[in-house]
Amino acid sequence: MPNDLDKLQGTWTVEAMEVDGQSLSSPGDARVVIEGSRFTTLGMGAVYEGTVEVDSSANPARIDMKFDKGPEKGNTNLGIYQLKGDSWKLCLATRGTVRPESFQSTAGSGIAVETLVRGKAAPKTRKTKDPESSGPPTEFEGEWRMVSGVMDGKAMDASAVQWVTRVTRGKQTSIIAGPQTILKVEFTFDPSTSPASIEYLNLHGPAKGKRQAGIYRIDGDVLTVCTAAPGAARPGEFTSLAGEGRSLTVWKRA
Repeated sequence: MPNDLDKLQGTWTVEAMEVDGQSLSSPGDARVVIEGSRFTTLGMGAVYEGTVEVDSSANPARIDMKFDKGPEKGNTNLGIYQLKGDSWKLCLATRGTVRPESFQSTAGSGIAVETLVRGKAAPKTRKTKDPESSGPPTEFEGEWRMVSGVMDGKAMDASAVQWVTRVTRGKQTSIIAGPQTILKVEFTFDPSTSPASIEYLNLHGPAKGKRQAGIYRIDGDVLTVCTAAPGAARPGEFTSLAGEGRSLTVWKRA
């Protein structure tokens, strides 16, 4: 009689995800592949690999995902799961050593709840509208996927980073997390300064109408941006420490 690990073999597509209490849409063709006792996650920016262990005798059933390749190498996510035919519900603690007790994710918890279905689904169309072109293309043009983010000294969890994209058309940029636009700006920049400078005029959200000064660098297909809080002085270096209000983000061209 097949056990749950046998039943999990194959490809599972992420249909929905909630992280830190926020519902996010799948970033395109996000999926988890189980082969034997190994798992691979694809379509989430970086590729994550490792081993998986399940215990279906526990209530709720338990799962341990031990990463040995990718950005989470050396980490273990403890979780619980439900498996019903071709539907798999997964709840993981993306940080810490305390296993979730229920399929709930609250703000600041680091808990990710995923709903997956068997098989490889067609890539989903982004529901959020890209920014309209507001001028000729610049070196920022196109779509970028977040590699890492530090906000006011606090690093974002990898589970949240994988859902964030940056889209630039002309001199407007939108930063999108799942289905939500979290930043929309019009920008100017000066690559002749050292470091190169950038300035945002916020068009969306609580900072609408306010300006933010920043610096940036582009190394091939990697973009690094450090911005001050609205109205604060321009950063002199690429750092984000607690209490500074700075955002330090790294992006890779999609």
